[in-house]
Amino acid sequence: MRVAFYAPMKPPQHPVPSGDRRIARLLVAALRLGGHEAVLASIFRSRDPTGDVMRQARLAELGQKLALRLVRHWRGPTPDVWLTYHLYYKAPDWIGPLAAEAWGIPYVVAEASYAPKRAGGPWDISHRAIEAAVRRAAAVICLNPNDKACLEPLAGGRLRDLPPFLDIATFDAAAPVRQALAAAHHIDPQEPWLLAVGMLRQGNKLESYKVLADALPHLADLPWRLLIAGDGPAAGTIKSLFGRQSERVTWLGQQDEAGLSGLYRSCDVMVWPAVREAFGMALLEAQASGLPVVAGNTDGVPAIVGDGTTGLLPPPGDAAGFAAAVRALLTDPARREAMGQAAKARAIRHHSIRSAADTLDRILREVTCRS
Repeated sequence: MRVAFYAPMKPPQHPVPSGDRRIARLLVAALRLGGHEAVLASIFRSRDPTGDVMRQARLAELGQKLALRLVRHWRGPTPDVWLTYHLYYKAPDWIGPLAAEAWGIPYVVAEASYAPKRAGGPWDISHRAIEAAVRRAAAVICLNPNDKACLEPLAGGRLRDLPPFLDIATFDAAAPVRQALAAAHHIDPQEPWLLAVGMLRQGNKLESYKVLADALPHLADLPWRLLIAGDGPAAGTIKSLFGRQSERVTWLGQQDEAGLSGLYRSCDVMVWPAVREAFGMALLEAQASGLPVVAGNTDGVPAIVGDGTTGLLPPPGDAAGFAAAVRALLTDPARREAMGQAAKARAIRHHSIRSAADTLDRILREVTCRS
């Protein structure tokens, strides 16, 4: 069937990499793998990061005008279903509900987040738009189990599970680049390599890097090298966090998918505190590559990392606890190896794009049969 796809937070072709963009692209790929035609409906970004009431009102007005224009000027056959990915109080969907209603087609949302505490606050306009969209949706697809408690009163029996997923073959086929990295950056390939992957920006990423930087001094007596893949506007601030440990940190900058795939295959432990992380695609990618994980036990992370099986999940924000978990894996190579194998097996079993394609196909056929 023909699926109108929309991501109000960040369209799939946006130039700045992020987990959000990655999932949008994967959803499109899964739809196509399932035999559907995924058509990008709009690149309009509805995000208001600061709680500006006037900006939200303008975005709402513009989004509604774009919806009407989209319906009037749509090229080709009318879509069979509308799918919006990732709507939350800072980035609601002003287009999809109106377009779906005008066409008389089912409206479906994936990874909707609804926070009742936002009612009446600076994002109230956007908050109410999320509530209306979820109530209207023919299906609400949950990638993060933590979203369910707040969504259930609005969506009830229309909630559908879709575990986070990726194209595992991409990471399975990647070749290790450890020797090349060691030569290029003058680092010891015999030391254990820790890997962190995250944009260098303010907010939750900065908070995660703070925990990581605070954890490293607890490991000063052990051999290790930390490789960090990522770049962004807070690079200077984040690099300054590492202090005396900075000599043991190698900054690799922004990496494309091929670069990350090689990194995952070349390192020993994935380390990411995951402060207020939805679930963390990089954590899933690392595991698909056979890399054990140490991450903060927060939000949706436990849904993709098996604590004690594929990695270790210390309490969120606890630098000393995080360091203790990393120490446990640095000092036990056999345990690292076993966890890495378990991580890859779990990714293949529960998080493949083929499984996601089948699940999405089943959901779309269900909602179109009901309409």
